[in-house]
Amino acid sequence: MTATALEPRQATPATRGLGVVLAAVGIPTFMVTLDNLVVTNALPVIKHELNASLSDLQWFVNAYTLAFAALLLTAAAIGDRLGRRRMFLAGISLFTLASATCALATEPWMLTAARAIQGIGAAAVMPLSLTLLADAVPERMRSAAIGIWGGISGLGIAVGPVVGGAVVDGLNWQWIFWLNVPTGVVAVLLAARVLTESKGTAQRLDLVGLVLATSGVLSIVWGVIHGAGDGWTSGSVLGTLIAGGVLLVAFLGWERRTSAPMLPLRLFSVRSFSVVNVVAFTFAVGVFGSVFLLAQFFQVVQGYTPFQSGVRTLPWTAAPLVVAPLAGLVVDRVGARTLIVVGQAFLATALGWIALITTASTQYGDLVAPFVLAGIGMGLTFAPSASVVMASASEADRGVASGTNNTIREVGVAMGVAILASVFASAGSYGSPTEFAAGIVPAVWTGAAIVAAGTVVALLLPGRSKV
Repeated sequence: MTATALEPRQATPATRGLGVVLAAVGIPTFMVTLDNLVVTNALPVIKHELNASLSDLQWFVNAYTLAFAALLLTAAAIGDRLGRRRMFLAGISLFTLASATCALATEPWMLTAARAIQGIGAAAVMPLSLTLLADAVPERMRSAAIGIWGGISGLGIAVGPVVGGAVVDGLNWQWIFWLNVPTGVVAVLLAARVLTESKGTAQRLDLVGLVLATSGVLSIVWGVIHGAGDGWTSGSVLGTLIAGGVLLVAFLGWERRTSAPMLPLRLFSVRSFSVVNVVAFTFAVGVFGSVFLLAQFFQVVQGYTPFQSGVRTLPWTAAPLVVAPLAGLVVDRVGARTLIVVGQAFLATALGWIALITTASTQYGDLVAPFVLAGIGMGLTFAPSASVVMASASEADRGVASGTNNTIREVGVAMGVAILASVFASAGSYGSPTEFAAGIVPAVWTGAAIVAAGTVVALLLPGRSKV
């Protein structure tokens, strides 16, 4: 088909409604955020059916997040070179095919491998969705549009545990992934029709940086996951942790020297960009590491079904649906720093509150208030953080800036699951409700402390008049 034949389908931003643009970028964004948490309430069932270990459960989550994190910047760079819309469509397609492969898995390693391929597809979707959205709407509507985009991301997080639980109860865990197939087909068709092509500054790909960064993060996460079981001073654990640190130092050294870095360190010369990325990391470590364990708490300790467990997380996960769009509407007047600091303080307080009251006999009603507080904190964080990232970078750098922020957050998710699960394994187990509660309390306290540190860092964000 010729370019001329395609012209009628590629309307200019002025002729496209905000709603259809948001649908074109929002449906794929919803899918990839949904799959961050959609497996959490299915983990006890998958553990039983695939005879999986605690380490396997962590890899079911981390294979996705690590692949996602490792290739975000590369996918953004390829999009800048070959076309953001083209790369976006390729990412949705790969994610959809990998979802079908996940559903067909019969062994833990198969599901882990398929989740990694899902993460590769997601890496092309998440940063480019925000860049394509920012390019498609006028400047005066950008903050509001990003706020709605944040709400869509929050929707994926909110309904992930519920959808996962409902599907497992009503059908089986494989249908968690089969549902992505028709959704992905619709998403490809809509995005192909609505979005216009755009490119950034073409650069050669930093394959050395990709290998160093991926190997370093993977080594550290592997060491943390296996530390509790194999011993922190064992040769394999200590060796991989040291190797990971050396590889990451080498990565930073290479990025300073190369003419076309995967991670342009010059972006971090902007204070707001540096600070918001530190906060994104601490937020992801503390919150998602806690959610990984709390999502299983209702089944293992309180005996609820996967769907019942998912519904009980809604006071936390649904709050961003309301709060994130509102935060996007007021961020230009109130200032991103105020919203992010308050949001992180709410999250740290909520996690500490949960850790304080959690026992094997804790009633669900006691957890509702801290869950709501945590949800409000998440909603106050999403859109303002995205606005800071977009405002900190030039138009040509928005793709790589968004990719950097998402990379750091996804690495934080993987590190959070690894660190907090390791704390859990050191103090408790799946053996009984009492043993599970004994492990989850110090783990969530650890998450609260990490988020609290991020709250302090967030105070360093510039005020409204500065970037």
